[in-house]
Amino acid sequence: MPTKEQVLQRVIDSGALPTLSTVASKLINITGKEETTIYDITKLIAQDVSLSTKILKVVNSSFYNFPNEVGTIQQAVAILGTNAVRSLVLSFSFLNMERPQHGQGFNYERFWEESLAAAVASKLIMARVSDQDPEEVFTVSLLQNLGKLILACAYRDTYDLLLEEAAGSEKRLLELEDERIGANHAYIGGEAAKHWNFPDSLAIPIACHHDPDSYSGDDPELKTEIRVVHLAALVANILYSGNPIDYHAPFRERAKKMFKLETRSIDEILEQANIEVAKAADYFGLNIEGTASIPELLQKANIELSLLNMSYEQMNRELVEAKMQLEKLTTELEEKNNYLEGIANLDGLTEIYNHRFFQEFLDKEISRTVRLENQLSLILTDIDNFKKFNDFYGHQAGDYVLREVARLCGGLIREYDLLARYGGEEFVFVFPETGETDALTIAEKIRTAIEQHPFSYAGDDYRVTSSFGLAVFDGKAKPIKKSELIERADKAMYAAKKKGRNRVEAYAEKSGWFGKSK
Repeated sequence: MPTKEQVLQRVIDSGALPTLSTVASKLINITGKEETTIYDITKLIAQDVSLSTKILKVVNSSFYNFPNEVGTIQQAVAILGTNAVRSLVLSFSFLNMERPQHGQGFNYERFWEESLAAAVASKLIMARVSDQDPEEVFTVSLLQNLGKLILACAYRDTYDLLLEEAAGSEKRLLELEDERIGANHAYIGGEAAKHWNFPDSLAIPIACHHDPDSYSGDDPELKTEIRVVHLAALVANILYSGNPIDYHAPFRERAKKMFKLETRSIDEILEQANIEVAKAADYFGLNIEGTASIPELLQKANIELSLLNMSYEQMNRELVEAKMQLEKLTTELEEKNNYLEGIANLDGLTEIYNHRFFQEFLDKEISRTVRLENQLSLILTDIDNFKKFNDFYGHQAGDYVLREVARLCGGLIREYDLLARYGGEEFVFVFPETGETDALTIAEKIRTAIEQHPFSYAGDDYRVTSSFGLAVFDGKAKPIKKSELIERADKAMYAAKKKGRNRVEAYAEKSGWFGKSK
């Protein structure tokens, strides 16, 4: 029996590893560099017209649900951020790659359908268990079983027999791969990710997703990501394995054990999965047939199991009860959807407005500023050295600081101003009918309040500062795009960081940016 390393070498020599597109390969390389700018990413993606068109299609779909059309890749990168754009590029790179030569027993279309289902499920799960960026888990879940495709290409007839013998059981397939080939698809997929120079945040979860406990590191975010990807794989198996009951109970048990998810949240994930998969398939150009909901699949499976020992009268009674239960689930789902609509605009950690609501609000305020020929001020602020703070004091202390900063800032602005979480440790303020002088005064007031505020958590005291970048739009001047206004504030904030942090900088259109701290 060959070693895992020997199997990997055979796979590489056979040419079974898919080839990344030029854009995807270069994007992975530059997104790992701190000096990479929005312009660098935009310029790279724009080289592929077809890819640019596909990305804009998804960005303007309900997959992201932005209120206004995004017309350019530069706008898309500015609004979505680096991780989301990288996720889209990798998704299209793999979903639309040339179909490789594999065995007759391997269903290529079904493979990507199941992979997309896992990716969609991972975003549903991540939204309920953590405030981490869901784009990483979407990419990992999409590629988590890529090792299957690679092994099917490298060991064509042999792998067909393994698939047939495993009969839809992931656990059995892993055992057979180790026994008959010498390496399983999780290992091969993880090594393939390393071969493409994927960052550890993508490569490690691919290798560990079947066995989350195999991760021995101490990165809490990576541990969360691995567990989410593991649970998402179970959801995909419920939908596509043909044996939904085998994966339903493990999913519920592990979701409760790993994240203490409540029954209501688990039900919501299972009820929304097939709907979201169908939407995503259309956005990414996959032609899939409609999939029954998980409650319906489970109901059908339970009925089939019961038919062997059920009389005609018993069967009717069970069907009636199942129908009543389904109607109850439908009613509960309607109630839960109404509740979710009420909190959809809030950030789960800080309980202030989220990024999506900020985008909608800014669109309306820019239009109103033009109509009234008034002024609008936008301020981006970033907590200084927050990554180091998290690494040194831990993520729980970091979450406390984010909540406390949000609470403090919320008490310093007017009722009709907006405070929202832009992402990570960044917050954004929108001040309608406010010029540069007043905005600088407000920003300095907030900066001072943060600097002087006593932050105390678990018996420890912390000093927190933040850097501010201001951009002003005059409604009497030349119209401005939302993404451009955000980019100006971002440049000013970057200038504040470069000048020593804990200061306010304003953007000036003629010079690009200049410091104007009070």
